[in-house]
Amino acid sequence: MPATNTDANRKRSSGRSAAGNSTLLMLEGDVSMRERAKNQMPMVLLTLLSIIQALALELLWVHITGDNTLLQLSWLSILSWLQIAVTLLGIMLIWLLYSSMTMRFSWVPSPGDSLVPIGIGVLEFTLIACLGMDYLMPWFLILAIIFGAMTAALHSIFRRARQDPDNRAFFSITAPATRRDFYSTFAVVGALALFGITLGVTGDQRYLALVALIVAAAIHLYQIYLNHSRWRTAMSLKTED
Repeated sequence: MPATNTDANRKRSSGRSAAGNSTLLMLEGDVSMRERAKNQMPMVLLTLLSIIQALALELLWVHITGDNTLLQLSWLSILSWLQIAVTLLGIMLIWLLYSSMTMRFSWVPSPGDSLVPIGIGVLEFTLIACLGMDYLMPWFLILAIIFGAMTAALHSIFRRARQDPDNRAFFSITAPATRRDFYSTFAVVGALALFGITLGVTGDQRYLALVALIVAAAIHLYQIYLNHSRWRTAMSLKTED
């Protein structure tokens, strides 16, 4: 009888040990899968985005070469070139934001991270299709949507990046975003949308259109400057060994 109890105890101990090893292996597998996703996501994201941005640049070039009015010296051609310049700045800004983000931070990705660039790409293609003074209202409205969508997508990634210990050097000196931090985004989106609606209602293709396009260009240049400043801040941080 004692021998029987000993054998039973050994079997239970062996069962608990096997279950513990199985749980440990599952946890190690989860960690390994998470790290693999974190390591692979930047490459996947930049590859997808580079394809989309290349297509956008090609569409922009096709528009430039196919519009003969751009070669004429007129008020219409000046506005058209300014609109093209703003579109190009937008393409550059999207690339800079994503590329600098993937090189600075690591985060646990979600399925939406690989879908957002596709949605942004569709908006970019639509923006290019609306180039021209006859489509100023939809062009400005789409530009406003892109600006808002990019802000929301990047904020979602930053929230997850803050939870990753690899990024503690940066986020230890950076406070979490509050509602006040988004006031400027609301103002930009609202201003671009208001410009578009006003231009659509008035049909203006002169001074109001010029002012609106200059403001849009200034917004993009300022965002590029901010991204450059944040990059320099991140690169100047000393990481702990």
